[in-house]
Amino acid sequence: MEQLLAGITSITIKQIIMIIIGGILIYLAIKKDYEPALLLPMGFGCILVNLPLSSAINQLINGERQEGILSVLFEIGIINELFPLLIFISVGAMIDFTPILQNPIMLLFGAAAQFGIFLTMCIATLLGFSLKQAASIGIIGAADGPTSIIVASKFARELLGAISVAAYSYMSLVPIIQPPVIKLLTSKEERKIKMAIENREVSKAAKILFPIIVTIISGLIAPVSVPLIGFLMFGNLLRECGVLNRLSEAAQKELSNIVTILLGLTISSTMTADKFLSPYTILIIIMGLIAFILDTAGGVLFAKFLNIFLKNKINPMIGASGISAFPMSARVVHKLALKEDPTNFLLMYSISANVAGQIGSIIAGGLILSLVK
Repeated sequence: MEQLLAGITSITIKQIIMIIIGGILIYLAIKKDYEPALLLPMGFGCILVNLPLSSAINQLINGERQEGILSVLFEIGIINELFPLLIFISVGAMIDFTPILQNPIMLLFGAAAQFGIFLTMCIATLLGFSLKQAASIGIIGAADGPTSIIVASKFARELLGAISVAAYSYMSLVPIIQPPVIKLLTSKEERKIKMAIENREVSKAAKILFPIIVTIISGLIAPVSVPLIGFLMFGNLLRECGVLNRLSEAAQKELSNIVTILLGLTISSTMTADKFLSPYTILIIIMGLIAFILDTAGGVLFAKFLNIFLKNKINPMIGASGISAFPMSARVVHKLALKEDPTNFLLMYSISANVAGQIGSIIAGGLILSLVK
């Protein structure tokens, strides 16, 4: 009888709180549609790992070590970067780089919108985080979930749960977070700036060579980023080569769906009450928001800086699309432009900057992994 009641008698207040947090994540996924593919598995996994004596994770029970399936998946899927890298193949197969090839200048915004990552790192170190922890927190601003997971798994495994929740939550909140920042930094006249629509023809050869060249250049600049950028570009090569449509579709659908489920459940293995319920968690969520806001501001301010020298002005809202939240950020900018002027179509340019942000966030993650020792 005691064994049957062991779970009930062993539960703690902290575990109850974490089970409630898991329920909140499930609610946000279903009711609010906030990144449901990740938040729902993470929420349910959070409940699994916080049940007393749960066999879902590694635990010492009655002096004996118990192997849990989620802990096993964490070791083989997160620690060695397998799940995030497989997600990059799927993402690469979904991305069309044509807009960026038509407007190469947009690549600059993919770099400028990573500004908040490094400033947030500085702020986090001043708040008492170690340099590696600060780097893991700062990368939240890239709005790139897999990159955040890879950096955190390398530098701060103890913070992985909080960082993952913050990264994916803020990605889903792009339509709420970005517009106030954009409006604060731009005038009505700037938001009305129209940009000529350029539909340059992009050859098939260019589309095939682009992922190969980007991989080589990125690998030479930041060798540690080779797996990240390489898997993303390999996925895109599957899409553009024209002879592997079946594999491209599998990467976009079956691979993406399976790995997303496993990724969400596996991350939740770090969301145990003893690790998650700490003052650091609240600080991480706040610092993640700051990084997100600073990245958005960095892109907008960079566009305004370029306009000082350009004859044909760039709508500074485009800069906000330089983060990696694809395609949510591009849609936000496009909708804001239409709200100011129903004839102002910025979607092609904002998509270009958004795609550049995908590349920029991965290179930023690679640079952090290279430079932070």
